[in-house]
Amino acid sequence: MLKTPSGGAGHGAAATDSRLMSIGTVLNVLRDEFPDITISKIRFLESEGLVEPQRTPSGYRKFSAQDIERLGHVLRMQRDHYLPLKVIREHMDAMERGEAAPLPTVCRQRDGETGLEPVEEPTPARIRRAELLVAAGIGEQELTEWESYGLITALPEGVYDAEAVTVASIVAELGRFGIEPRHLRVMKAAADREAGLVDQVVAPLKRHRNPQTRAHAEARAKELAGLTVKLHAALVQTALGVRLP
Repeated sequence: MLKTPSGGAGHGAAATDSRLMSIGTVLNVLRDEFPDITISKIRFLESEGLVEPQRTPSGYRKFSAQDIERLGHVLRMQRDHYLPLKVIREHMDAMERGEAAPLPTVCRQRDGETGLEPVEEPTPARIRRAELLVAAGIGEQELTEWESYGLITALPEGVYDAEAVTVASIVAELGRFGIEPRHLRVMKAAADREAGLVDQVVAPLKRHRNPQTRAHAEARAKELAGLTVKLHAALVQTALGVRLP
């Protein structure tokens, strides 16, 4: 359950306004459960119709407690069930209409058959190129340059993993400090080596015939990925002699 700041006492519109939150406040609330959330991601979810914050006369977004709860549900379905945004939006809309809406199951076709069977392994969320540009607030030229350095890579079908939004947002933020994409190749190489190490550990589980064992491989990979990220951050902080909040 997300914790939202409580509004002060009041009446009418003034009381309602006091309970509305800026996008920066929403970011801080969500970060307790979703450390990787960014303002760009919140704006992207809004552009996809998954949340509709109010707007002030000046155009600033104002979010209600219900908006934050909805964002939390959306982010959990992405994180825990790897559902596409279209499926999440339809599921959320059905729930708001009061309809019985069990969590959707992604299906696939059996080889050589016409029927569908549930997929044991989750299917990661995908976004189109235009969606990535909007979500990260970048231009076509920037994305093309970052792809040339291998920082972002399109999948064979021409779409991107949803995590590309996070990567693009961070690369853009680093650029404001004068760190150019070519400087980040060393970080990409280190990330590839770390991913290779994790994959080496879980590979035997991923090849197992038992679906439960393969599902365990996914959980183990997430756990190891989290540990490598923490170790990397700790090593950088130690090297610089600083401590992040």
